[in-house]
Amino acid sequence: MYTIREWHKAERPRERLEQLGPQSLSTAELLAILLRVGLPGENAVQLARRLLRQFEGLPGLQRATFDELKAQRGIGTAKAAQIKAALELGRRLQLAQRGERPRISSPDDAAALLLYEMSALPQEHLRVLLLDTRNQVLKIHDVVVGSVNAAQVRIAEIFRQAVLVNATAIILAHNHPSGDPTPSADDIAFTRQAQEAGRLLDIQVLDHLVIGDNRFVSLKARGLL
Repeated sequence: MYTIREWHKAERPRERLEQLGPQSLSTAELLAILLRVGLPGENAVQLARRLLRQFEGLPGLQRATFDELKAQRGIGTAKAAQIKAALELGRRLQLAQRGERPRISSPDDAAALLLYEMSALPQEHLRVLLLDTRNQVLKIHDVVVGSVNAAQVRIAEIFRQAVLVNATAIILAHNHPSGDPTPSADDIAFTRQAQEAGRLLDIQVLDHLVIGDNRFVSLKARGLL
């Protein structure tokens, strides 16, 4: 099997990126540039393709632990670090582009703040977006890690930070590590209980997002609130 150095110059990923821009490269080719070199009998592009198959694409690479990456043939500490660093830079770029005080006007706006990271979490996390009177995000608060229902989460914990920062509305969000964002009966019941508590505090519960594998369901959009 030819190494990338033996390819025609116009076909090499680095040269194509320089001439045509990164958007012209496949995901495997972009990953190969990070990896730099492959193995005997497997060049960097082939190694990248194997990783993408093994982890079912970039979302799987993001979810993979450092040790899981290192366990792959041809991926040591340095390459695992390069992959994790690149994915983290992408996450931080998304946050930087949104500005410090993003405004929520739709479920998609809320999901854009949470989907990338929460879809990769191996356990359930419940987070709360705290909003001001203009629906600008004051803070994103991590409430609990573990099963998200009324039995495990005290409703007071949801509103504690909201009261402290004088939020007027909140949006709940939690992930399903299974990848399926279909709301459960517990999810719906828990959200309605939170709404009732919010009315007493004059803090509106606008929505509850259930996040799966790079997709989400808005309980409000589904008419479940």
